[in-house]
Amino acid sequence: MTFFLQNLVNALQWGSFYALIALGYSMVYGILMLFNFAHGDIFMVGAYIGFGVVTGLTALTAMGSFALPGWLILVLTIIISMFLTSFVGMLVERVGYRPLREAPRASAAITGLMIGIILETGNLILLGARRVSFPSLIESTTYNLGGVYVTNKKIMIVVVSLALMFGLHQFVRRTKYGMAMRAMAFDYVVVPLMGVSINTIAAMTFAIGSALAAAAGILFGVAYPVLDPYMGIVFGWKAFVAAILGGRGSILGACMAGFLLGFIEIFVAMIFPSTLRDLIAYSIILLILTFRPHGFFGEPYSARLRL
Repeated sequence: MTFFLQNLVNALQWGSFYALIALGYSMVYGILMLFNFAHGDIFMVGAYIGFGVVTGLTALTAMGSFALPGWLILVLTIIISMFLTSFVGMLVERVGYRPLREAPRASAAITGLMIGIILETGNLILLGARRVSFPSLIESTTYNLGGVYVTNKKIMIVVVSLALMFGLHQFVRRTKYGMAMRAMAFDYVVVPLMGVSINTIAAMTFAIGSALAAAAGILFGVAYPVLDPYMGIVFGWKAFVAAILGGRGSILGACMAGFLLGFIEIFVAMIFPSTLRDLIAYSIILLILTFRPHGFFGEPYSARLRL
């Protein structure tokens, strides 16, 4: 039981990354019915922006301009990076997707792949191919809870992730713009005729999704402090699978599927050789989608809207 609980804690942390990234995929697909295949690389860009922000704040502190504790630097890094990365998301939507809004979905999908390559290549040109080490901002403390070892970093990652998911849920449910997003996801054609600007909602959706991806990138840097220009590829595809598994446009579904994918990967690796992890994990997901083809909370009608 102790071994099980220990891996459950690890799965919660791993699932937090997938869930935050999957939210961006799910929102864009739910509202615009397109897959932003560049979203995984926006996760990478957000992590590198966080690296730049934390490096700058740490340098200022070292110079004696002002003294900031590590936890405050981390909070500022998350906020500033989410803000800056949201503009990256809006730029991607404005330049890459808006001109193709009425084009076949395949054109938009190919555009997303090309945008991802541009982001990766731009990173390589600016910073080179070497990996960078995310600075350690808070000292790691390990707690022994009945034989289960939990670090303060893991607790922080899970709590911050859940807080961001809850905040997004409240925004979508209780604000005017959130209502517009839900209405647009329900009927893409009629809502603009009622005075709701699709350009505003689309830009906001990309901004929010990119901000959450940036938060995931920084939290990943805290847990595994090595950033790579291609780190967004694997995480992006896996989070995309989680978004599909959760159901079109469902925030709760994306969160549940992200954590479920983290659980499956961790526990499969616990039982079977790690080389079989992806094979077994995605076979399980394929089996789930066989019986739930629209995902956990997807609606059958949504597949006929604009495809």
